[in-house]
Amino acid sequence: MAGPGGWWGRKSTPAKVETYTRWSFYLIALSEPLVIGVTALGQVEARLALLFMVPVVGHVALALVLVSRALDWTAGRRPQPLGLLGAVGAATAVLAVTSLVLTQHGPDGEGAETVLGAVFGTTVTYGVGMMALAMKERRRVVWLVAGYGVGAGLVASALGVPAVAALSMAAFMTAASGFIAATSCFSVWLLNAVYALDEARETRARLAVAEERLRFGRDLHDVMGRNLAVIALKSELAVQLARRDRPEAVEQMIEVQRIAQESQREVREVVRGYRRADLEAELSGARGVLRAAGIDCEVSGETDGLPAEVQSALGWVVREATTNVLRHGDAKRCTVTVRRPEGRVVLTVRNDGATAPHGSSRAGGTGLAGLRERLSDVGGTLDAGEAGDGEFRLVAEVPLTARPALEVVS
Repeated sequence: MAGPGGWWGRKSTPAKVETYTRWSFYLIALSEPLVIGVTALGQVEARLALLFMVPVVGHVALALVLVSRALDWTAGRRPQPLGLLGAVGAATAVLAVTSLVLTQHGPDGEGAETVLGAVFGTTVTYGVGMMALAMKERRRVVWLVAGYGVGAGLVASALGVPAVAALSMAAFMTAASGFIAATSCFSVWLLNAVYALDEARETRARLAVAEERLRFGRDLHDVMGRNLAVIALKSELAVQLARRDRPEAVEQMIEVQRIAQESQREVREVVRGYRRADLEAELSGARGVLRAAGIDCEVSGETDGLPAEVQSALGWVVREATTNVLRHGDAKRCTVTVRRPEGRVVLTVRNDGATAPHGSSRAGGTGLAGLRERLSDVGGTLDAGEAGDGEFRLVAEVPLTARPALEVVS
């Protein structure tokens, strides 16, 4: 069974941020009864403290559900929880007003007033903060904070609290609930930013693939379009000449055959250029893309003089490894090393992403399986897996006397 570290390591960066945000607010909500319980300890008798805590626990339960639904709404998995938002707002207001009324007209004793004051302060502060998670417009959050702050002052004044004390209470509640609400708004903004960056990364990868496909299609059209038009015209001419028993028909068909063979050669060249990756270009591109993504990338080693087949095979390794680091890992640093022991070339890619990319374990995965096939065509091998200390390592080894892979265009 995988331990907690494996569970965390398998999550994507946006999922990690969402989990951290979710549990942070769960703990904030759960601290509400803890604060009140600590305040009640030694202040009032146990039965009265339990009576105070029952509605507080109900308020916390509603707040926990609101946090869960609000973050699901932020992630686009649920509609905005407007009904639950209203329920938490009403429960917060009722609990706050009730605690203020009991403070003025409830059980006698300084201890009871202290506990009821804690109930009032925590329920308003935490309730407003949790409600801010489910509100999209920040202007409404400001009105929410101001409304509860002013409402607290007005209710206190109506219950006979001196004007200065009521004003101080309103200012304190506005500041306290505003701080929690601001924390909620910032957390939602950060979560949305992380999801947007992840989506942009995925979009960039898809655009790169689409651009390469368009380039290949354009090159193939340029090669085949003119030649196929010539073949069609000469074939039609040969048919007409053959119907008239003209010997020139044979010459035209010979020309058609020559153009067809030339087209086949040109298509092979296009496919060969499409399938062949230049190692130096791939290393330079990997360095630029990873650094743009905030990952420190270092490349070392010499690639000059390597056979074209070796460069192509290792270039694909660099391309796939870079894609995995960007899409699946949570790396902060990546190193790419090219060594040339006697008779072979060893390419090593290390990153501190901690866990093997999804679908790219040591046993296999479509990306690494494809690389193994490419390397096997030139007599090479691939080894990939966790290297300890939270590091993932990929090692490709190709002999310098690599045999070229056969390319067949049907």
